[in-house]
Amino acid sequence: MSFRALCTTERPLILPGAFDAISARLIKRAGFKAYFTGGFPTIGARWGLPDIGLVALGEISTAVRDIVAACDLPVMVDGDNGYGDVKNTVHTLHTYERLGVSAIMLEDQVAPKRCGHMAGKDVIPAAEMVAKVRAAAQSRINRDTFILARTDARDVHGLDEAYRRAEQYLKAGADGIFIESPHDVAELEQIGRKFDVPQMANMLEGGRTPILKPAELADMGFRIAIYGISLLMHSVKTMQDLLAKLAQGDTSFIGKGVGFEEYKTIVGFDDWAAVEDKFRR
Repeated sequence: MSFRALCTTERPLILPGAFDAISARLIKRAGFKAYFTGGFPTIGARWGLPDIGLVALGEISTAVRDIVAACDLPVMVDGDNGYGDVKNTVHTLHTYERLGVSAIMLEDQVAPKRCGHMAGKDVIPAAEMVAKVRAAAQSRINRDTFILARTDARDVHGLDEAYRRAEQYLKAGADGIFIESPHDVAELEQIGRKFDVPQMANMLEGGRTPILKPAELADMGFRIAIYGISLLMHSVKTMQDLLAKLAQGDTSFIGKGVGFEEYKTIVGFDDWAAVEDKFRR
């Protein structure tokens, strides 16, 4: 089923965040119907860098290519601010469409952009973002590609400006809206009922927005719920704990990870062994 169709059938469509190929495979193995890959976790996992505009399309798209190749579920990719003007935005869209991406999120931050829950961000004039959304909407290679327009205006100019921008982005051709970093449950409730289109809520651990369950977000009117950095943050914590024990000579962690045979299943060992057995001379 396409990403666009899932936004209609799922209430909400839950998108765990994949930061590499194996996390994407685990998402599919767990039974999810789609996933998200964003800059914050991917940049951190692949390059050990913060999400503050240090890595751009050429580098990020190589990471997305590897992730998409490992998991055939519909995926929404973070297109950041398009990495430039309208032509750069269309180039970004086409780059990801050719990789098989089902949906793209484009935002109105000033370059260099940063994680939406970090201080110091700013937004471009609404008219510039409208032009980017219009260019993307009218230049899709695949007419089914879902375009989600994100505004970071809530933290910069207030909620009313975020609403004003969202309305303009929808008129420009966006299929869905994402108002980043609501500050409390009341704002989430207000946002969720504001627009009768697919809206996304970002459940970012440690961020400004309260973390709610998918069912609670659905009741508020959100059709898409991303838990974009949870896999990364918990993986990092597990690695920290194991390394701290090993540094003290403590090997009590042995045998508590995923089993060797199960890991082979996760990475598709049996499939490749079957190919080897079938065609080996």
